[in-house]
Amino acid sequence: MKAQAVTRAESVDVTGQMARLLWGGFVVLALIVLQAAAAFARPESLAPLVDKISPSVVNITTSTVVEGRAGGPQGIVPEGSPFEDFFREFQDRNGPNGDTPNRPRRSSALGSGFVISEDGFIVTNNHVIDGADEIEIEFFPGDGQPAKLLPAKVIGTDPNTDIALLKVDAEQPLKFVKFGDSDTARVGDWVVAMGNPLGQGFSVSAGIVSARNRALQGAYDDYIQTDAAINRGNSGGPLFDMDGNVVGVNTAILSPNGGSIGIGFSMASNVVTKVVAQLKEFGETRRGWLGVRIQNVTEDLAEAMGMEGPKGALVTDVPEGPAKEGGLLSRDVILSFDGHDVKDTGDLVRRVGDSEVGKTVRVVVFRDGKTETLRVTLGRREDAVNGPSEEEGETPEEGTAEQEKEFLGLTIGVVTDDMRSELNLAPDAQGLVILSVDETSAAWEKGLRAGDVITEAGQNKIATIADFEAQIEAAKESGRKSLFLMVRRAGEPRFVALNLGE
Repeated sequence: MKAQAVTRAESVDVTGQMARLLWGGFVVLALIVLQAAAAFARPESLAPLVDKISPSVVNITTSTVVEGRAGGPQGIVPEGSPFEDFFREFQDRNGPNGDTPNRPRRSSALGSGFVISEDGFIVTNNHVIDGADEIEIEFFPGDGQPAKLLPAKVIGTDPNTDIALLKVDAEQPLKFVKFGDSDTARVGDWVVAMGNPLGQGFSVSAGIVSARNRALQGAYDDYIQTDAAINRGNSGGPLFDMDGNVVGVNTAILSPNGGSIGIGFSMASNVVTKVVAQLKEFGETRRGWLGVRIQNVTEDLAEAMGMEGPKGALVTDVPEGPAKEGGLLSRDVILSFDGHDVKDTGDLVRRVGDSEVGKTVRVVVFRDGKTETLRVTLGRREDAVNGPSEEEGETPEEGTAEQEKEFLGLTIGVVTDDMRSELNLAPDAQGLVILSVDETSAAWEKGLRAGDVITEAGQNKIATIADFEAQIEAAKESGRKSLFLMVRRAGEPRFVALNLGE
């Protein structure tokens, strides 16, 4: 009986332990579910965030004197429009009439910006204030107070990133916002855009980061794409993260009708901060300059040069400048710059531009099947002289050598004096000119066209058709599937990997 009682007691104790374990597991599971729900839920309200950062967001009004135009409503409605007479009558009543049809008039434009220091520095887009005679800053009123207006002066501008730095003189310290780290912004993160859309005054819109590292047109582009509503007038306004830090400057939209369709672009804050620091210190930008012309490395080019895969930036030309002084050569592939791997041409341009003028950097290049490390002292991009120096070389003798031949989809011929004149080539230019291209060939697909001049093949200068054929045979014997060519069009060099066929 005693043994049986002990057995029952143990059974009861085990059951209690199981119950406690199950209850504890349920509690833990409930907490996990609640935490996950909180992580993925929208914030209950953005009002506290807006209250915190809105005093630093400003509306910008610019005024410019422009020449008046004769002819009534031109530029307002299309010619022949049924509203043409109405607008002509309106302009006659409110503008120049009769004797002074071209009298200058004052034009206004609207934009947005934000304060970045208590002493009155303001960031906006360059296109918001470009050409303005007067700039007026309207501060967010808040607390039922009237809006405060202050004149602003331009400290500096950077058209390349469309950033401008302004300054106002205020009687009291201004509320300001700080820049965040745009590199930590993830696709899907919540963001808030603020500004003056369509001249309607202070406005807030919310959305998410739709994409990162977008490039539109500029060499230094690094845009955050967002679906937060951005319209005309939002330009120059801030894009905030949920901590109230500026991660972008609203700059452009993609739209078929001029209004927001959920595709907006904000220049990343990590680009803006560097530009603003230089504008504040120097009143202008001072970007590093390497001094090379480059193109991306394709699969075909990589194979033709004996690389394991496409990476880095291929140097097509080295004019007089820092790179030439540092020993860089045409056909080098820049793999690393100042300790950072180079992904492509855009990556190299941004890294060089972000570098300090006068800094000596290490540049690792792929050359003739192996890597070499060079040291280059950077110049200043803004002071760079455009256009590379012309290649020098001896003009080949023209005589009994073969003057024209067709292969690989190309009809090529030796450069003659007449061709140099017709193609605007230098008197001493040498190489082979492409006379025609088969539109069904791989050469056509690679972009080769009649009038292009082939100056190098297989990383060797060529002057005759025999030189070209020798390089083709050498490439085939080495097992290459393509031939590495340097091609010049209107003097501009680029590299092409021409398929050799089976």
